[in-house]
Amino acid sequence: MSRPARITIDLNALRHNHRVLRRLHGGRLLAVLKANAYGHGAEVCARALPEADGFAVAFGDEATALRAAGVRAPLLVLEGVFSVAELHTAVRESWAIVVHHQEQLTMIEGCALPPGGLDVWLKLDSGMHRCGFEPDAFRAAHARLMATGKVSSITLMTHFARADECDSTFTVQQISRFDSAVAGLPGPRSLANSAGVLSWPAARRDWARCGIALYGAGAEPHTGLRPVMRVCSEVVAIREIAAGEPVGYGGRFVAARPTRVGLVAFGYADGYPRSAPDGTPVAVDGHQVPLAGRVSMDMLTVDLTELPSARAGSEVELWGCDVPVGDVAARAGTIAYELLCNAKRAPKRYVGW
Repeated sequence: MSRPARITIDLNALRHNHRVLRRLHGGRLLAVLKANAYGHGAEVCARALPEADGFAVAFGDEATALRAAGVRAPLLVLEGVFSVAELHTAVRESWAIVVHHQEQLTMIEGCALPPGGLDVWLKLDSGMHRCGFEPDAFRAAHARLMATGKVSSITLMTHFARADECDSTFTVQQISRFDSAVAGLPGPRSLANSAGVLSWPAARRDWARCGIALYGAGAEPHTGLRPVMRVCSEVVAIREIAAGEPVGYGGRFVAARPTRVGLVAFGYADGYPRSAPDGTPVAVDGHQVPLAGRVSMDMLTVDLTELPSARAGSEVELWGCDVPVGDVAARAGTIAYELLCNAKRAPKRYVGW
């Protein structure tokens, strides 16, 4: 392809992050591959982590795709199943499934399944109030699952709402509610998501479920995690504009001085946030320069006035090693997850096989 926009996925960084998180957690760790591994490529990432204890995906179609690609490691389906047909598929393809509401529990009770055919993760709502059984209903749900004779094992789990807030008393409360609700019940425990592994030692139990941190995003530099995705393009043209002249749709950016503007082949159709304001950092030949003007569908513009060495053909990193994806997301009023998942149009190149 002649257009210079490209995405590089560093599989060595992925493996490094997996080792760091696994060591920090201490127990077993599921590498979360939902949403095409947060935009990184689920099948490739799974093959790059043969040492993983297992993987997690959002729903059944994602699990089926990994099995079809030859992934035989344990698989957890985080949304659980939506139909009796999917229950049979879960048994046939050896998925573990999350059970988080009454309809799923009733479906299992009424479905003809082989004895001990299901591996279930039973979810407690410890305060997020999105899904999961309330604490006063959790033990009854556990007993009903066991009574079916269709379940081989039950892992007890919950999900944090505010674990990325390191001083969150809410997370302390969630851990306490979980421990109270499951006290005395048999089975492994799973509390920690990425933020739980990084910031909450009390949440590190038998299984962790790491997504965003596995890809080196959403974590402070001192964690030792490395960005896996690097999104790049090139300066394709440079022009000089006079003080007082606008740039881009709506004339949002107006030059305060004679300004050297670089045109970059990357836009919101490639996954760069249209909401990014002027001043959002972009790296040109390894030097940060500011975004200047509203992002277009296929192009964006940057202020090269302070970088006279830049020229047509200069490399531009939109996020990666020199510009953390979290910094771009914060400027745009969103989160790193959204940017990573939306980076779809530019071709991907995998390194580190």
